[in-house]
Amino acid sequence: MNAHETVSDEEPGTRFLLYPQSPFLEPGAQPELVEISAPQGSIGPGPSGPRMYTVNPVGKTTPYGAIVPGPNGPGMYLPPWDGYIQPPAMPDEFGNFFHIAPSDPAFEAAHLFGSAHFTMDVWQGYFDRPIPWHFARDFDRLELSLLPSLDNAHIGWGFLETGGTHEHGDEYRPYSLNFDVVSHEIGHAIIYSVIGMPSDGDASGEYYGFHESAADMVALLASLHFGSVVDALLKNTRGNLYTFNRLNRFAELGENAQIRIAANTRSMSEFAAGWTSEHDLSEPLTGAMFDIFVDIYHERLLLHGLISPEEEHLSDQLEDSPDYSEVMQGVFDARYAENPEGFRIALLEARDFLGTYLADTWERLDADMLSYFGVEKALLAVDQEITGGAFRNIIEGNFRMRDIGLTIAGPRQPDPEEDSHSNSVRTQVPG
Repeated sequence: MNAHETVSDEEPGTRFLLYPQSPFLEPGAQPELVEISAPQGSIGPGPSGPRMYTVNPVGKTTPYGAIVPGPNGPGMYLPPWDGYIQPPAMPDEFGNFFHIAPSDPAFEAAHLFGSAHFTMDVWQGYFDRPIPWHFARDFDRLELSLLPSLDNAHIGWGFLETGGTHEHGDEYRPYSLNFDVVSHEIGHAIIYSVIGMPSDGDASGEYYGFHESAADMVALLASLHFGSVVDALLKNTRGNLYTFNRLNRFAELGENAQIRIAANTRSMSEFAAGWTSEHDLSEPLTGAMFDIFVDIYHERLLLHGLISPEEEHLSDQLEDSPDYSEVMQGVFDARYAENPEGFRIALLEARDFLGTYLADTWERLDADMLSYFGVEKALLAVDQEITGGAFRNIIEGNFRMRDIGLTIAGPRQPDPEEDSHSNSVRTQVPG
């Protein structure tokens, strides 16, 4: 269920304008009006609320997480920022923030806050409980900080800090306006909270690959809570989700922005000898999850009589064939034209099935014993518990296609990539 659908049945939530996708990908893109779960009047200037607050520092040059000198020796540079700040985003008379236009200097702070809160709302809905911060021993709230000099976006101990890129000529593109980026970082926080960090400070490659995959799935499913994303997705694909589209593009930050495709064909056999990039290592698991999502979607189409059993079987048979689009697109074009609303309902049902399954699966995992095969076993247990095993063949088939359960990731190669989470501020905990 959409987070702002939930609050509308009770009391009005606080309204924001958010870009479902980076506005720099589509010239002329317009933000969408959304509601977060916080009631109107509960979010103050900044924006700031009970769980998170935004600051736009003046004169800040050092990113959070850096090791800096201190009175008791070197230590991590952590919130709160205690210097000057730019004028905060202010609520209107009703406590909303949707009056702030994209041209307003305060829009970036409002967008960052709205994106982070919206993502957490969606996933607390799937977990059916509040998700505490993994840094709660030291901080009650997450500081959302804008640091233009940072060519990155990262979450750490008490902070989510976003910078931007200058790779496109003289144009500065802030990551705070990229919902996928912010949502991905909140995804890491959710996983740290639910699963925890490795007890000995180190973990298997599959732990780090899982983190990337899970954060991508958090962003993917959160993006499907925007009506405009769902509408555009179905309009552009006519319901055929294996068409390359805006849904299966993710932004992840390193030295350069990267786009990965969830509908990939990578398998664990490629990493049997070892790995250097946890982003690459995540792709077999993300691909399996995306394929499960599409297969559940097809099952819902079949259940509602929107496609025939023969058409669903043909789609499965041609899944990895270069002829898939040529054969199946005509089928989907015709079927979608008959009942567009039915396709939309099936897509939302598949979204919420997978969101609930993933939340329940992640609850069963342990950071010190995490493996992709363990994720599969937990997912199967959840399926058995919820539906009596309705999707067992789908889950097992898609994991086997990726060689998960047949091959494990080899050792990390000597020089992990610079932005690896195994040596990043995301995994650093102050003493």
